[in-house]
Amino acid sequence: MDKHVKVSFLGASNVVTGSKFLIETSEKNIMIDCGMFQGLKELRELNWEDLPVDVSGIDVVLLTHGHLDHVGYLPRLVKQGFNGKIIGTEPTLAIAEIILNDSAKIHEEEAKKANDEKYTKHNPALPFYTVAEAEKTIRMFEVEMPGKWITLSEHISYRFQYNGHILGATFIELDINSKRFVFSGDIGRTDDYLLEDPKRPEWADFLFIESTYGNKLHPEEDVDQILADIIVETLHKNGNLVIPSFAVERLQTLMFILWKLYQKNKIPNIPIFVDSPMGNNVLEVFRRFPKWHKLSESDYNAMCNHVTIIESYKDTWKTIDDKRSKIIIAGSGMVTGGRVLTYLDHLIEDASTTVLLVGYQAEGTRGRQLFDGAYEIKFSGKYHPVKATIKHLDSLSAHADQNELLHWMSDIKNIPEKVYLIHGEPAALDAFRVKIKDTYHWNVCIPKISDVEDINI
Repeated sequence: MDKHVKVSFLGASNVVTGSKFLIETSEKNIMIDCGMFQGLKELRELNWEDLPVDVSGIDVVLLTHGHLDHVGYLPRLVKQGFNGKIIGTEPTLAIAEIILNDSAKIHEEEAKKANDEKYTKHNPALPFYTVAEAEKTIRMFEVEMPGKWITLSEHISYRFQYNGHILGATFIELDINSKRFVFSGDIGRTDDYLLEDPKRPEWADFLFIESTYGNKLHPEEDVDQILADIIVETLHKNGNLVIPSFAVERLQTLMFILWKLYQKNKIPNIPIFVDSPMGNNVLEVFRRFPKWHKLSESDYNAMCNHVTIIESYKDTWKTIDDKRSKIIIAGSGMVTGGRVLTYLDHLIEDASTTVLLVGYQAEGTRGRQLFDGAYEIKFSGKYHPVKATIKHLDSLSAHADQNELLHWMSDIKNIPEKVYLIHGEPAALDAFRVKIKDTYHWNVCIPKISDVEDINI
């Protein structure tokens, strides 16, 4: 085998989203993740550009997990000529299928609405990809088990390893000519409500590690008490609590916590509405794969029965018209789209409303604007004054913080030749770089989008 390996950083480099890393060798060309950029406009615009590589020459895509910023670019990759296998764990591919189908429908609906209401600069506005393109991509999915080495070619093999974060998530160990490349994907928390602790790598010659919270420690918050206080305050104001939520994991975690709070008599029986078609589908994935999470069948059924799951857009409007104080959990988690915008259209200008942000809010998203104290936000072509109370819970994040990231690396027995910090904003990346150098004395670098690394193995 030619001992030359070329790594192209096509996303999630000096930014959090758009995860795409291409490893080119003389035997196989492998892409790790294939996600969409989210957040800042200049990043979102990158989604519309073809990748600066020979897409038809990529043999396989390995997915760490099913989030949009790790799988959402797949239909565009196929459109550009990719015709290989897309491989992940069974829950990852089940979630990716839900996310791609849901995203395609949203892309089509938003393009149609923009054209009908004429609030687009494009003539016509086009969907990023269609349902048909998503379905073509899904037919290329292939399941592999975690914990098992899979041979790709004579000198290349890979293994998925359980990583917490969301259902099905893994880190990827890729052995190329006896050198180990480790891609962390997104690393989960220890002592998670629903998931087991992440496994940890024991060897890494080249380590590619996420750094979303590389400069932060999650606060030691009493989540139960904070949520209970917010709910009681909402009832006193005769208002509504709106929780924008990621459909995968966060929504199910919130359902579980709220059910437990009621069970412990910490909150009254306030109506709870879950309005996320994608989230409802992910609930079914939890039911299908009980070995991937900690919920018992009875707990799963009880938490589902404790909430009202919205099935149709008609029921969304019934919920808005419902005059009772209530909790509304709706996608999307960074307020970038989805059903939550329908609720905010009617409730964000009401001082009795509380909006609770749970988890990371990327730069350029409406969630970040609200987190930063914006007095107005724009969606559906108009500005909305923010009169609602905005609150934030950081400890429900599904990402490891700085200490947990260092702990995840602590079982590596060798000294990596190089550590690449990915999936982070500049401040987080630089702080984590310094921390790793001070803690482990490893060689650390921070690649940027479009950087190419030539590695001799």
